[in-house]
Amino acid sequence: MEHLGSFQEFPQETSVFVNTRVDWKETPEAHVFKADLPGLRKEEVKVEVEDDRVLLISGERNVEKEDKNDTWHRVERSSGKFLRRFRLPENVKMDQIKALMENGVLTVTVPKQEAKKPDVKAIEISG
Repeated sequence: MEHLGSFQEFPQETSVFVNTRVDWKETPEAHVFKADLPGLRKEEVKVEVEDDRVLLISGERNVEKEDKNDTWHRVERSSGKFLRRFRLPENVKMDQIKALMENGVLTVTVPKQEAKKPDVKAIEISG
């Protein structure tokens, strides 16, 4: 299971929340990715395919607007951009990927192609 996580695309001053956790499981029918993205709306998340076989999950959590009258006592929720890349195997249907965002969890389903059964043809034996 190979995944390429690269954060060089974003400037250093942008805090990157690298704690975007993604589970990848394979079922007989599909590869299923689940990412915890609490507090993000689906409009703030992108699911893309790069070079035909690389799944990209990215997004941005914006910093809350500061009010000059507010006093912050603690800031623990991370903000900034994130990007995760996963190289998919050859047996996937890249044109049938589905993405669903529900309760802060993004689920991306990549269907697999049916394994080809050998084409057996009976040959009549003469003689």
